[in-house]
Amino acid sequence: MLWSARPAAIALGSNLGDRTAHLAFAVDRLHHLLTDLKVSPFIETAPEGVAPQPAFLNAAASGWTEAEPRALLASLLAIEQARHRERPYRGAPRTLDLDLILLGDCVVEERDLQLPHPRFRDRLFVLEPLTAIAPDLIDPVSGLSVAQLAEKARGRSGR
Repeated sequence: MLWSARPAAIALGSNLGDRTAHLAFAVDRLHHLLTDLKVSPFIETAPEGVAPQPAFLNAAASGWTEAEPRALLASLLAIEQARHRERPYRGAPRTLDLDLILLGDCVVEERDLQLPHPRFRDRLFVLEPLTAIAPDLIDPVSGLSVAQLAEKARGRSGR
């Protein structure tokens, strides 16, 4: 099946090794996957919801793609592997983490693929960088824009 081009949003993170180099590598590779690529500034964030570990460097990227969801996810996983991403346990520190956050109006509920990303609405380390580059992207589940979701998340966190 051929898909029409649609907007994609990807969260980038790293908290092992040369974090800046890992994110820069990912951005370079994303240029081959997405047209009209926009990348937020890199921000340092404290780990959330995981055992104590080093601080993260996070960013967001957005652009357009005709890739189907599973193919795009496979490409993101291959980029992670090229930076020696290991998954010894859930929430482990990582050289590179690429999460597919949104893909147009796709809603997918499968064991190994969920779109939109199930926890992005509560993660300011995803929403704030994404708001900087694509505030008007719409979450197809809530119907809210990324900017609106960020505002709600800030209210819940007291920021």
